[in-house]
Amino acid sequence: MLVVNSFEEFEKHVGDEIGISPYLKITQEQINTFADATLDHQWIHTDPDRAAKEGQFGTTIAHGYLTLSIVPYHWNQIIQVNNLKMMINYGIENLRFNQPVRVNDEVRMKAVLKSAVNLRGTIKVEVVTTMEIKDNPKSAFSATVVFLYHFDQ
Repeated sequence: MLVVNSFEEFEKHVGDEIGISPYLKITQEQINTFADATLDHQWIHTDPDRAAKEGQFGTTIAHGYLTLSIVPYHWNQIIQVNNLKMMINYGIENLRFNQPVRVNDEVRMKAVLKSAVNLRGTIKVEVVTTMEIKDNPKSAFSATVVFLYHFDQ
């Protein structure tokens, strides 16, 4: 795990692969809870019997936005940022969903630090992310995720 304590330490790693998180299994319970939270109960996500019979994937699949929502969790498995007042999820650029995540698939995130810029004390960090699916050559998605860090000073 990379440990970062300041803007200068972020800056040293621009262009580097920061790391790859451990795998996380996506369960039907997670999918159902996400469906409840987002009011998206489409059968391809929440009805295992129908998905097995009628769906093109043979089982239920996770919502694309569920896989996206676990980016902060995976990021925190890759990097430890110290001396913070706060961190803000600022944006997502160039998001492409490439492959559905089936129930019980395991996913992990690969992160490359694209940039770190000091905006008068607020650090804007851009991370090129790829959400990989175990034993699948095609990723679930790719995107550039933007975080804002406010360090104690």
